[in-house]
Amino acid sequence: MPKVRAHVLISGRVQGVMFRAYTIEAAYERGVRGWVRNTRDRRVEAVLEGERRDVENMIRWCHRGSPFSEVTAVDAEWLDYTGEFSDFGVRY
Repeated sequence: MPKVRAHVLISGRVQGVMFRAYTIEAAYERGVRGWVRNTRDRRVEAVLEGERRDVENMIRWCHRGSPFSEVTAVDAEWLDYTGEFSDFGVRY
C-alpha cells in the first residue's frame, strides 16, 4: 500500500471541544503520523502521513471529529509523502 501525506483544515465548532485530543487518539488507532493544531481563524489544521487507506480513514474521521464538535467542512490537500514523523502530536 502506498504511503501518502495530506494537509487538512477542519472548520466548524472545532476549538475548545477536545478536537485535538481526540485527533491524537484517532491517529494512533489508525497508525497515522503527523500533527494537529488550532489555527488563529478558529479552524483545526493537521498533517497526516501513513498508508493511503489509513490517511483516508483519518480524513473521514475528521468529518465527525470529537463528540463535542460540529464540523462544517473538511478541506484536504494531497502532498508527497516525506516520512518525517515518528509519532502524532499537537503543535502550538
